[in-house]
Amino acid sequence: MQQAGPQQEAAASWRALGTLVHLVVTEPSCLPAARCLLEADLAAVDLACSRFRADSEICALQITGQTTGDTKGQQVSPLLAEAIAVALRAAELTDGDVDPTVGAAMSAIGYDRDFERIDRTGPDVPLTVRTVPGWREVRLEGRTLTMPASVQLDLGATAKAWAADRSAARIARQAGCGVLVGLGGDIAVAGPAPEGGWRIRVQDVTGDPDETPEGPYALIAIRDGGLATSSTKARRWQRGGDVLHHILNPRTGLPADPVWRTVSVAAGTCADANAASTAAVIRGRAALGWLARLGLPARLVDASGVVFTVAGWPQETPQETQSELSQK
Repeated sequence: MQQAGPQQEAAASWRALGTLVHLVVTEPSCLPAARCLLEADLAAVDLACSRFRADSEICALQITGQTTGDTKGQQVSPLLAEAIAVALRAAELTDGDVDPTVGAAMSAIGYDRDFERIDRTGPDVPLTVRTVPGWREVRLEGRTLTMPASVQLDLGATAKAWAADRSAARIARQAGCGVLVGLGGDIAVAGPAPEGGWRIRVQDVTGDPDETPEGPYALIAIRDGGLATSSTKARRWQRGGDVLHHILNPRTGLPADPVWRTVSVAAGTCADANAASTAAVIRGRAALGWLARLGLPARLVDASGVVFTVAGWPQETPQETQSELSQK
């Protein structure tokens, strides 16, 4: 799937958490154990964090809150506590652009089940501007979670990126090799990088990584940290005359204006990269200056296909080889 320099990596792909999983290791003998660890990690994250599973821990929290009707603190597992802490940190770093309390608003626009089960077209639904409860209504002290009964948490904006960071670090530590974990548009790397770095093709139109991509793309290399792409095109559905997507503006409870088709950001962790790319979609044109001030290398593709780059993102190289890992 990927080759960089004389070193041959080993890779595997499958589906989990409603997305395509890519696992690449620099030492082929490490692949079986790395895959077992990643599969176990993702299964645990799904059971803790999925709002689409009746048996998940996060859904049980909501049921308890609806039953008690108060804000009494609840004990959560260490895994869910870590996931919520990452979501609250993303909210703080983005001034509330990435908000984990959008669960009810997500359900209201039709994203109330795994995306594969959502009808891509359907009748009109009432789209009402609503204020989400707000991340400051959620308090986490250790493993004690306190929030109003009306809050429905949705960790979809942060959980996959955090899971990629977490598993990449665990695999690198236990296997002693370089590793790349890709969960859809969220990529984390850890351990020794291949010669020349991890080569990743970033594209804004879904396609086979072994074929010439449609539309603009960029070929970059990273050695550590993470890379995330947020898109208003990848998870879309239509209700009547309205085309909806999964990135909500928490100030309206509605899908963000599709100023950007995709936003890709590199950062010290995949979780930070994803928080920035998601917030950039919500901020629209103001995202250019915001990302530049933060010094985060980013690539933004607007609705018409025009590419903008900031903070040292590499120039486009459209004639590069097509044998690289694809991200969208």
